[in-house]
Amino acid sequence: MNEKWLVGIDLGGTTIKMAFINYYGEIVEKWEIPTDKTGKEITTDIAKAIDTKLEELGYPKSKLSGIGMGAPGPVNLESGLIYETVNLGWKDYPLRDHLEMETGLPAVIDNDANIAAIGEMWKGAGDGAKDLICVTLGTGVGGGLIANGEVIHGVNGAGGEIGHITVVPEGGAPCNCGKNGCIETIASATGIVRVAKEKLASTDKESVLHKLNQSELTSKDVFDALGQGDEVAEEIIDYVTYHLGLMLANISNGLNPEKIVIGGGVSKAGDQLINKVEHYFKRFAFPRVGDAATIAIATLGNDAGVIGGAWLAKTKLTDK
Repeated sequence: MNEKWLVGIDLGGTTIKMAFINYYGEIVEKWEIPTDKTGKEITTDIAKAIDTKLEELGYPKSKLSGIGMGAPGPVNLESGLIYETVNLGWKDYPLRDHLEMETGLPAVIDNDANIAAIGEMWKGAGDGAKDLICVTLGTGVGGGLIANGEVIHGVNGAGGEIGHITVVPEGGAPCNCGKNGCIETIASATGIVRVAKEKLASTDKESVLHKLNQSELTSKDVFDALGQGDEVAEEIIDYVTYHLGLMLANISNGLNPEKIVIGGGVSKAGDQLINKVEHYFKRFAFPRVGDAATIAIATLGNDAGVIGGAWLAKTKLTDK
């Protein structure tokens, strides 16, 4: 009964994922609340949700030792300041201070992709590896870089922005970040669809993808076609994995990781994705780097962020 819990929080654009987690990284209770799109009520909503859940479970606030939270955008880990999250209207927003004031609990804040990486390191596909690259292939491409068990933040919180590594130096597609040719324009779900549409418009080869409604085409459609032996789908995915393998090899040559964990919606393609990425990764990585790294699919899914948040709270708050 004396065991304390950690609070893991993962702030998303639609929902805030929350969990009470024990010191072994096991989820005791998890739930979600809607995200206040204005950003103004988020910390109040979180505080109320924690109190309500404790009441439901019949525990006092003293059961909780601290909060670890992930938020979108660059974060100052020392001050808990969010530099900018456009969707929520935050600029130089003191998230940690607000959260601690509303909840009465000590808190630590990091970027959402970073805490997902930490979650996979602690309890997921990272399998305890202390040198790890975590890449999330979703609507965009996110990532977390972990060296010797610590997330790399860089000088102003933008470390780990691997989605914006340039892989097409000239003539690349425009990216939301304002640059051209980022890996996000190729290996994200939206990037794969863009590459597929360009390919379908320029090829004379027959493809099952031609028969689908082009305005509703998804990255899953492309992988499904690949599974059916479709030659055009094979060329599309080969192009995508070539650039993804190149990007991962280049980061790995700097970090020499033990594990590369790939998550996000696109990772549901499983071995179809991993085998091809691995092939190009080995081609472009320095041989000793390529031999040392194992590429795996993330295993924690939506729980990665809350588990990573709990790890942050455990290591940054309670061990002091």
